[in-house]
Amino acid sequence: MSDLSPAAPTSTIDAGEIAKFEAMAAEWWDLEGKFKPLHMLNPTRLDYITNQIAAEFGRDLDAPAPFEGLRILDIGCGGGLLCEPMARLGATIVGVDAAPRNIPVAQIHAEQSGLTIDYRVGTAEDMAADGEQFDVVLNMEVVEHVADPLAYLTACQQLLKPGGLHICSTINRNPKSFAMAIVGAEYVMRWLPKGTHEWNKFITPDELFDLMRQAGLNPVDRKGFKFNPLGWSWSISDRDLSVNYVTASLKP
Repeated sequence: MSDLSPAAPTSTIDAGEIAKFEAMAAEWWDLEGKFKPLHMLNPTRLDYITNQIAAEFGRDLDAPAPFEGLRILDIGCGGGLLCEPMARLGATIVGVDAAPRNIPVAQIHAEQSGLTIDYRVGTAEDMAADGEQFDVVLNMEVVEHVADPLAYLTACQQLLKPGGLHICSTINRNPKSFAMAIVGAEYVMRWLPKGTHEWNKFITPDELFDLMRQAGLNPVDRKGFKFNPLGWSWSISDRDLSVNYVTASLKP
């Protein structure tokens, strides 16, 4: 396990993984570009995220600014695909990414959209060392790219206020996920550059729940993100966690 002391705040960063996303930074808001899979998945991700936040904090999603007063952190924010909807819902949102080229892209798009979002270059460990605290931490499609998942999740836990909500999505590790997330997405559909994902870094739902418990979080929910190739659409599944899935956990 990596040292989480302030002397080593970026201990879970994998330089090779950061370089992959640096190379794609300018394409974050291109609906037909390298992040097309995320744009397709984003409405389903947002549905899960907003419902979990509303349930945990007693918010009415039909209200004008349902997340007003909540401080939310999006770790690995990329170009801001989640930060912008959270800002529109009234949250005070901080987006942090370890790939420096992503942040100017996110800042420019937020300005063009008339949104105020606090974007920063950094890591979960940096922010935990600084004593930052949030009501919600969004940790979407990041844990499979870090060097030390337990150290990383521990930093996420430290960033939450007591009773805070942690939402984490990633990719299961099995033959189907290899076929879909790597062969299908990178080689057949060419949605992502070859080598974007490493199958041995994928994490099963049981493994992720165990890591969360070790990190001091209490897992409370998990669902699948299921892709329908016939309808070319995503949906939330209670049962099918075989490839993409999402979890919710609380800080006691």
